[in-house]
Amino acid sequence: MPIEKGSFPVSFKPTDTARRERLVRLLAGVTFLIFFQAYMIGPMIPRLTGVFGVSAQTIGLAVPVYLIPYGISTLFFGLLSDRIGRRRIMLASLLAFVLLTGLTATSQSASQMIFWRLLTGLGASGVVPLALALIGEMYPYEQRGRPLGWLFGAMAGGMAFGSTFGVLLEPAIGWRGVFVAVSAFGAIALATLSRYSQLPREPMATHTLTLRIVFAGYKHLVTIPRGARTYIYVLLNSIFHSGVFTWLGLYFARRYGLGEVGIGLALLGYGVPGFLLGPVIGRTADRWGRRWLIPSGIAIAAVAAATLIPRWSLVWSAIAVTILSVGYDMTQPLFAGIVTSLDPKRGGQAMGLNVFALFTGFGIGSLFFGWVLQFGFGTALASFSAVQFLAATAALALFRRETPAPRIPSPQPERA
Repeated sequence: MPIEKGSFPVSFKPTDTARRERLVRLLAGVTFLIFFQAYMIGPMIPRLTGVFGVSAQTIGLAVPVYLIPYGISTLFFGLLSDRIGRRRIMLASLLAFVLLTGLTATSQSASQMIFWRLLTGLGASGVVPLALALIGEMYPYEQRGRPLGWLFGAMAGGMAFGSTFGVLLEPAIGWRGVFVAVSAFGAIALATLSRYSQLPREPMATHTLTLRIVFAGYKHLVTIPRGARTYIYVLLNSIFHSGVFTWLGLYFARRYGLGEVGIGLALLGYGVPGFLLGPVIGRTADRWGRRWLIPSGIAIAAVAAATLIPRWSLVWSAIAVTILSVGYDMTQPLFAGIVTSLDPKRGGQAMGLNVFALFTGFGIGSLFFGWVLQFGFGTALASFSAVQFLAATAALALFRRETPAPRIPSPQPERA
């Protein structure tokens, strides 16, 4: 049966609060792990250039070659999950993540590592988008901000700790050991999730899947004015954040002469605000709406990136990285909340398109910033910041209708 707005799958009743909360936290843990491994590569770029004897731009391809295929394959996983059930896709995708992350540790050259990263991006992309889609099915729109905050907080935390502890662990266990360790934790997560009986098994749609239906669904989602502007902003915002963040390891290495441990510590602040405050930001969006939060978050990120242009002290640059993270936490989770309400009958497809835009933007941003980097970090940061400022200004008008959902007042007892 398709999910109608305000309804719940058979496995989840509105009164099953404890069961829903446990599943949200479990999915947040898996999301954390997936983003940990996605972002532990960037700060290792200076180290891996020496290991494989290639340029930073060459080994830097290991980031977009993972992120872009990840985004593309979410389009298919979302559709499949609507028809054969979330559980099968999520478990199969998590299994692929475990196996391919482990195989990456066997790389003997930069080209082999890039190949394994490409396959991992294709196979591991069926977990996070479906977790986000499940939030849309388990919670009514006016209550989705907080649980979505948990998942995006886990993303931000995974980015922060992956960037930090990946390079901190590398000197002790080697870069191969880091991949093996992540694969082992992934296996534990897979075993835990496979035993979780509350994960929905039934398909969300039963009609026959044809290309016409597929394209009609995507056309419907992107031609809704609310959907079109949201997907465009998901793409642009992710291009900005990934472009800046992917190359911060090289930024700190060149500007401050930091080694692996120093880079990890300098990046520690990124993601921590979302990890700690994600649910709070989501609850604020539920209560006050997204009208002001989204433009504010975009502008905050632009200011943070521009702050990295002058040569400040190392401490101030590290603080700017933390502020940059706040901008991400005030935007992407809120965009996801909007996407979950676009079309309840196409929950998986809508969220698949959202994650496609998100990760495709991550990959494009990493590639484009790396290209502009030939003109220097100042030019790259200034160009990205300028576009982000323009996006913040436009967002004031484009998202002005994202006000709080009306609340149904509690019935008052009749007076005698």
